[in-house]
Amino acid sequence: MTIKENKIQQDKIASVKAESWKMFNQISGRYDLLNKVFSFGLQKSWRRKLVRFFPQSPDLKVLDVATGTGEVLLTALSMRPDIKTAFGIDLADKMLEIARIKAQQQELEERITFSHGDCNQIPFPDNSFDVVTIAFGIRNMPNVIEALKEIFRILKPAGCILILESSLPENKFIRGIYLFYLRNFIPALGLIVSRSKYAYRYLNETIEDFPYGKDFCKIMSIAGFSNCEAHPLTLGVVTVYEGIKS
Repeated sequence: MTIKENKIQQDKIASVKAESWKMFNQISGRYDLLNKVFSFGLQKSWRRKLVRFFPQSPDLKVLDVATGTGEVLLTALSMRPDIKTAFGIDLADKMLEIARIKAQQQELEERITFSHGDCNQIPFPDNSFDVVTIAFGIRNMPNVIEALKEIFRILKPAGCILILESSLPENKFIRGIYLFYLRNFIPALGLIVSRSKYAYRYLNETIEDFPYGKDFCKIMSIAGFSNCEAHPLTLGVVTVYEGIKS
């Protein structure tokens, strides 16, 4: 592929990612079920492990970016009743509607605010949050470094970014099995359950193309974060990344 062809391909991918919220609106009603099925029920434990990386300070102010149906914040508040306030933003309004219903059902609507918002233009002032999370959303950003810089901006000094994202196992045998699953079972099952084959073909393509482990930690460092670390979970199929605004 020539440099020009590669540039065209990268621009096309960025354009698709910029519109990905429309796809998530289309599958919003089945999104939680599909996540549960595709992760073999492990998504709940992954979220709980993400929350365990939160600072132990009381009265934390937390923002979840690309919050989807709100599961990260709902998990965080159930585990950490000392969290002061929590906000979730997303571009997919139908996903946010589901998040608000869940918050009401769990009597958490006074502690969580879900609102329309873009990670590239987060609607909060500088130095607003102690913790910013993003689960399975950073790879959908058209410009990852710019999104990370925007998160850096709204974090308080010494604030913490925590990212839960899909990754590829280092073990070649396990990686081979996982890639076969991603490329074959997920798109087929996604078509049956969500009626959107593209949504879950997009899923496996973005997972395979996205940097992970030390490579993603380097990207976090370029965006300004220090003490960046990667913590693989479940044989490396997902990873928790943490960094500090120093």
